[in-house]
Amino acid sequence: MKTIRLLAGAAIALAVAATSASAETRVTYKSAKSTSSYYQMGVQIAEAMKAGSDIIVTVEESQGSVQNVMEVKARGGDYVFTTPPALVRLAKGGKAMFEGKGDPAFDEIRALFPIPSLTMHFVTRADADINGFADLEGKTVLLGKGSFGAREGEKYLQLFGLDGKVTLAEVELSNAVPALKNGQIDAFVTAGSYPAPNVIEAAASTGVNVLSLSEDQIAQTKRARLVIPAGTYAGQEKDIVTTSLPVVAYTTTKMDDETAYQLTKTFWEGKAAMGAAAPWWNGVDEGLMGNIEGKIHPGAIRYYEEAGMALTDAQM
Repeated sequence: MKTIRLLAGAAIALAVAATSASAETRVTYKSAKSTSSYYQMGVQIAEAMKAGSDIIVTVEESQGSVQNVMEVKARGGDYVFTTPPALVRLAKGGKAMFEGKGDPAFDEIRALFPIPSLTMHFVTRADADINGFADLEGKTVLLGKGSFGAREGEKYLQLFGLDGKVTLAEVELSNAVPALKNGQIDAFVTAGSYPAPNVIEAAASTGVNVLSLSEDQIAQTKRARLVIPAGTYAGQEKDIVTTSLPVVAYTTTKMDDETAYQLTKTFWEGKAAMGAAAPWWNGVDEGLMGNIEGKIHPGAIRYYEEAGMALTDAQM
C-alpha cells in the first residue's frame, strides 16, 4: 500500500508539473542592439510578463527595425518585434528598402501596443544663447553618424534654411556631453526615448536648452508631434514641443488571440510599475494609440474594447 501511495503521489506531482509547463506560453521579443535603450525596454517587458502572466518572453538582439520586419517571413506565432509603423507600410507596399523583397507574410502583420517613441532632441548649451533654430546659424552642431537622429537632424537643418550655415562637428555622439561641456560644440542632436540619458547628463552637468519646434516646423517635418513635459530635465521650466518617430510592438496573425490578449493586457497593466523603474514608459499612454497604422491583432482589440480605449476603423 505504501508503494502504491508513493507511486500515486509521484504521478500527481508529474501531472501538476506538466499542467504548469503547458500553461506557460513562450514568446520571442526582437527589438534592437543589446547596447540600446530599446533592448533594455524589451528586458523590462519580459520582466513584466513574468510578473503578471504565464508568458515567458525571450529577448533577442536585433540589428534594426528592417531586419525585424523581414524576419516575419520565417517566424511563427511566437514572434513579437518592434518597428516604426512607417516600415510596416513600406513592407506591405514593397517600397524603399523592401523593393523587390515583398512577401504575403507582410500583409499578416498586426499591432499589439505602442512603446516609447524615438523623440528628437535639439540640445544647446545654456550659455550659447540659442533660443530657436535661426540662432543655430554660425554655431557648431554635432549630428553624429548613421543613426536615425543624425539623418533626421540633417533633414531639419535643410528644412529650416540652415543647410551650409552651421559647422558640423566631427565628434562621435557618445562624446556629445563632454564636447558640449568643454565648448567644443554649441549643440547636439539626439533621438531616443525620453528622458534621454545623454540629455539628462548634459542638463545636470552643463545646463542646456532643448529647442521647441513651431507648429509650422512640425508640419514641414511630416513627423508626429510630441510634448516633453516641463521638469523632465534639470532646469526645464516649460514643455518642449518636438517631433517623434512612433515605435510599436507587432506580431502576426499566426499568433493566437489569447496570447495577443494576455500580452497586451499585461503590458498596459504593468506599465505603471515599469515607469517607476524607467521613466521613458511614462511617455506611453492612450494618446499614442493614434500612431498605430493599419490593423491591430484581434486578441489585442479584445483588451482595448474591455479597457474602453477608442480605436479607429482602420485599426479594427
